[in-house]
Amino acid sequence: MPDESPILIVEDEPKLAALMQDYLNAAGYPTQCLDNGLQVEPAVRAQAPRLILLDLMLPGLDGLQVCENLRRFSAVPIVMITARVEEVDRLLGLGGGADDYICKPFSPREMVARVKAILRRSPQLLSNAAQRLVIDPARYQASLDGIALDLTPLELRLLSTFAGAPGRVFSRDQLLDKIYSDHRVVTDRTVDSHIRNLRRKLEQACPGEQPIESLYGVGYRFQLAER
Repeated sequence: MPDESPILIVEDEPKLAALMQDYLNAAGYPTQCLDNGLQVEPAVRAQAPRLILLDLMLPGLDGLQVCENLRRFSAVPIVMITARVEEVDRLLGLGGGADDYICKPFSPREMVARVKAILRRSPQLLSNAAQRLVIDPARYQASLDGIALDLTPLELRLLSTFAGAPGRVFSRDQLLDKIYSDHRVVTDRTVDSHIRNLRRKLEQACPGEQPIESLYGVGYRFQLAER
């Protein structure tokens, strides 16, 4: 069944918001529009969107703060939209947890292409081993064998990376690139800490199994046994 969750457009320029909505609707995506930063968190909590197109300059609360607030409880893909082209603004946006950015003025066709690309990278439903593992990044939810996993947004991103390529070996650097989109400077041992926490939560859902395997000097591999 196709995902009917809307793409949330947060843009206070009515003509631009309407244009974005028209192009996304024509591409088959349902949409919802907001024009104030203070409206976003309540809307996301009420109905998790499939993706958010978030203007940087908004009344009420700016887009960067909105993004940072959302990342405290949601892993929904976020694309920042800004008229500021300075590199510092791009880095600030990504550092706040955004997945991508688009600079104004932009082509609506380019916007739709970016949305499609991000949704391909972040599918709304990831499954593994005959549906034992189900991940819904937009709703910040995951379950294993029907048991809900209480994951942080970063742990959810890490598990989504593993589940998207079962059996593949990931180095620590590759995992850090996946879970920290802003490429912040952290030690490669940081990922070990996140792996430990994720393993503990998986073990609670499937006692006696350890889906995450360590390969000494190489990295980590994820594989669930079928039942």
